[in-house]
Amino acid sequence: MVLNHKSNIPLHLQAQEIIRKLIEQKEYKNGKLLPNEVNLAAELHISRNTLRQAINQLVNEGILIRKRGVGTKVAIKGITGGVQNWHSFSQEMKMLGIEIKNYALLVHFKNPDQDIAQFFGVGLDSSCVVMERLRGNPDHPFVLFISYFNPNLPVTGDENYNMPLYEMLEQNYGIVVKTSREEISASLAGPELAGKLEIRPEDPILIRKRFVYDTEDRPVEYNIGYYRADSFTYSLVATR
Repeated sequence: MVLNHKSNIPLHLQAQEIIRKLIEQKEYKNGKLLPNEVNLAAELHISRNTLRQAINQLVNEGILIRKRGVGTKVAIKGITGGVQNWHSFSQEMKMLGIEIKNYALLVHFKNPDQDIAQFFGVGLDSSCVVMERLRGNPDHPFVLFISYFNPNLPVTGDENYNMPLYEMLEQNYGIVVKTSREEISASLAGPELAGKLEIRPEDPILIRKRFVYDTEDRPVEYNIGYYRADSFTYSLVATR
């Protein structure tokens, strides 16, 4: 936490690099707030304006999130998605070094709506095993998953859903998932989702629909994820 005031590198750029290293610590990745600007500026021996310049750049890059009256913290990049490389949620979080907490798990049976029935190629009177799981970091939940499973598969609802989902399907039934087709949209949370995700009803959420197929191109899972917008990044890489 030492800046070189004799360096040709501007102080705000030096402060940026120090903050980048600071927020690599596990507690900041898990949601801990940065020290307030007065204390941090004093510790770095720079003005608040210089510190604010450094923090503003990191906010603009999407690395930090600043909330009035709350403070500044690391923007949790919960997901990197795309068609070329994808993983289960548990695998994605493990690769990002994010500690995951399960807040709620519910498994039940439900009839599919028109879109889900069409995806599975079944009737509206079919009974799907549905898993609802609220997950997040140790500080707060940030995603609600609702997964419908193809009723033509031998899924019973009695499986161990605390395991990584695709690992469980492979171990129990030899179902190996291969392909994921995804759709991303945005919406306001609304009262019900806001209560579960611990945000305000007028806060934005991102909705990620995932259509999962096995190695034989059979539809396996219709998954809807409702994410806090401050905890989700979707990335695409295009090569010409």
